[in-house]
Amino acid sequence: MPTLLFKLTHVPDEEAQDIRNLLSENDIRFYETDAGFWRVGLDAIWVPDETQLDQARELMRAYQIERTARQKQNYAELVEQGQAPDLWQKFRAQPVRFVGFILAIVFVLALTLIPFLMLMY
Repeated sequence: MPTLLFKLTHVPDEEAQDIRNLLSENDIRFYETDAGFWRVGLDAIWVPDETQLDQARELMRAYQIERTARQKQNYAELVEQGQAPDLWQKFRAQPVRFVGFILAIVFVLALTLIPFLMLMY
């Protein structure tokens, strides 16, 4: 029975291609599914052969550890160079989204705190 190895939803194309290459280089059979036109399905990589599943998972684990270290190093370099976006730059890039998040936070806090504030009066 095919087993889900990796969900591709919200995964950058570069990372998805790295995973495809990794599996191909190690002769692990796999196939991909996509969510389809209505986005009802699942974008994922599947391993149909259970005998290769443990090897595939170990390769994925090693790849993820290496990628995490590489991304942290890239971010640290951006911070060091002063190119990492700060709060103001994020606001300027997407002001509507930023304000929406602030309003959502205020709304949730109000819903949470109103019952306690009503007890005080």
